[in-house]
Amino acid sequence: MQRIELQNVSKNFGQVEAVKNVSLTFEPNKIYGLLGRNGAGKSTLLNMITSRVFPDSGTLTVDGEPAIENDRAMGKIYLMSENNYYMESMRIREAFKWANALYPDFDLENAQYLAHAFQLDTKKKMKELSTGMNTMFKASVALSTGAPYIFLDEPVLGLDAVHRDLFYKLLVEQFAKRPACYVISTHLIEESAGLIEDVIIIKEGEILLNEPTEQLLSRGYTVTGPEATVNAFIQGKRCIGQDQLGGLKSAYILENFPAQSPEGFELSKLNLQQLFVQLTKE
Repeated sequence: MQRIELQNVSKNFGQVEAVKNVSLTFEPNKIYGLLGRNGAGKSTLLNMITSRVFPDSGTLTVDGEPAIENDRAMGKIYLMSENNYYMESMRIREAFKWANALYPDFDLENAQYLAHAFQLDTKKKMKELSTGMNTMFKASVALSTGAPYIFLDEPVLGLDAVHRDLFYKLLVEQFAKRPACYVISTHLIEESAGLIEDVIIIKEGEILLNEPTEQLLSRGYTVTGPEATVNAFIQGKRCIGQDQLGGLKSAYILENFPAQSPEGFELSKLNLQQLFVQLTKE
């Protein structure tokens, strides 16, 4: 069966529990959001999936095969991370040719098309690239590998607003042209929220939430009004956060939206970023 499965996976670095007993499934042809604050365990999780670090416990399989020290399984996965492993003296166009030789399903013409869309000069050397240009180069490679599982770790690092918007448009275009499992790992939620089909929220190495985005958003809302009225309303409900300004109070609820809007205060839907903030704040 085609899927990546993690069962009870954990990883410690000395006394730090980076990932704690995580079980997840990534299915083909779907866009996931792996959301967490800095240090939540996102990168450690991705590094275990791609065998850059090994779990201390638990099992990890790719299409039913054990993933650890399995070249065939790893050949199905591509991770775009902060690091660039190409030589500093190499030009972008040369790096594309190397990628074409390394990855059997790499689409060289597509990589050149993406670089052109980013207005990236392929004659530039790696050492000449700014952080944003380096991200554009890595995105052009990642979206052209042809791998069935593509993990994007903070994929808009160093990009300005225009190029971040372009990246997400190109991602949607590539997904439509050649569907794959994409996992966007980020702590920047608002811009990517419209793409994410399934959302996974991780905090301090543990999975807080894992469900379809549409289903999650259908049951998150804010209630705002006088403090006493709001306090009475939220009794017995799953309240994930509260804010107060003077006598006015807002409470964030994660359960089904009321069929009728009660009088005396205001109800409004939560978006994905608001849910994320309330679930992961201290």
